Formats: sequence, C-alpha cells, structure tokens
Amino acid sequence: MKVLVLGSKGQLGKCLLDQLIKTSYEVIYLSRSDFDIGDLKSLSENMLLLKPAIVINASAYTAVDNAENDHKSVNLINHLAVAELANICKILNAWLIHISTDYVFDGLASHPYAPDDLVNPINEYGRSKLAGELAIKQYCKSYFIVRTSSVFSEHGANFLKTILSLLQSKEQINVISNQYITPTYAKDLAEALVKIAIKISAESIPSNIYHYAGNETCSWYDFAKCIMQAASKDSNLFNVKLLPISYLDYPQVAQRPNYSS
Repeated sequence: MKVLVLGSKGQLGKCLLDQLIKTSYEVIYLSRSDFDIGDLKSLSENMLLLKPAIVINASAYTAVDNAENDHKSVNLINHLAVAELANICKILNAWLIHISTDYVFDGLASHPYAPDDLVNPINEYGRSKLAGELAIKQYCKSYFIVRTSSVFSEHGANFLKTILSLLQSKEQINVISNQYITPTYAKDLAEALVKIAIKISAESIPSNIYHYAGNETCSWYDFAKCIMQAASKDSNLFNVKLLPISYLDYPQVAQRPNYSS
C-alpha cells in the first residue's frame, strides 16, 4: 500500500517518518521544498501521478498571529489546498488523514471538548482550519480528521524548544497562566496516525472526526514549569524566574481560546 505524507519536514512529519519506517508500506514524503501545496495545479498533478492509497496531511499554515493579516495565504493552505486534496482523494478512492486543531473551538467550555461539540473559531487560523474540515466532509468520502492540541517535540519550532532556549538566555520568563491546553507529543500523535492507517488498510471503517491529545490539561505556565523542572535535572537553571501572567498582559495579535482541552 502506498502512503503519501505531506508536510514531511515539520515536527509531526519527521515523527511520522520514524514510525512509518517500521511498516511495510511504500511511503512517499513530500515537503514544501519538494512542491508548494498552495500550487493547486501542481498538487493535483502530483497526487494523480503518485496515486496513493492513503494521504496523511501534516502540512498547514500555523503562524496564528500572522494569519490575522494574511488571510489569503492562510486560506489557501488550510482551506483551498485541503479542498483540492479532498477532491483528488475522492477521484483516487484514497483515504485522507488530515490534522486539524483545537482552535476550531471558542474556548468557552469548562470540560474537555468532544469531537461533536459546537465549533466556533475566534481567529483566522481557526476559521481556515474549520473551512478545511468542512471541505473534506463535503468532497471526500473516506477521511479521518484528527484534531490535536499544542504539539511539541524535539523537532522544529514549538513551545518546548522556545522555553528551553529562554531558560538559557533569560533571568525571567513571563508565561500565560489563564489559558488552558492539552500538550501533545508529536511522536505519540504520529504513532496514533500510523495505527489509523493500519486499521484503514485492514478493514472497512467509517469516516469521522476524532480528537487526539495528551492526557493532562494545564496552563501554558504549568507546561513551562514542567519543562523547567525537567531541564533543571541536567542543568543549573534554577536561577531563572518563571512568572505567571494573564493573557491580557501578553501581546498577541490573534485571540486564543482560553480553554481548549
């Protein structure tokens, strides 16, 4: 079976490479340097040429603040390109496993969101990701939409690596303490996606939306504190002061959900 991974140079894409190498699948990895997913003609041509049985779309426009002033680019990558993927997967009778986000919710809940909870994104990034989800449901008959949250890993740019860098360069780090998330290790997510791919190839299962995230809700401040405590076991970093602040005191262009567990 042929599996196509889009976004192979991102943190999830690299973790997928580590997991899929253990399978017997013929796997093709494509990154932004191989071709621009925003070039819809090229996307269609490549897909029709490669004829994958399963497409894992780990590519996305994820610059949440930049998206507020770059509507065209974020809509192209997170919506229009995803709609094209869905169309081609339908033509090829292929499965589409698509990664979405907790930012499709408004953050007004008081308990962890379930896949069938009401969506109501409050920023451009979230709206573009929701539009991508709706396009998949409209155009593709065989899909898994997997929403995740606050992905981190040893690869790429993410909150974990940012905090580790700041611990070595700052005396004080201000971190938001009243926005709640569910940090998710990219390797765990990759393992789950490979299990989905194996299940798809082994039996007939219905298309659906799923949530996959870490098992603990915490604030960004709590997450940073855990990172600092773990790092301090191997380094002398206890002199760094971690200061909890409100999201109201932290400059952000885009509004974030206050609770997106």
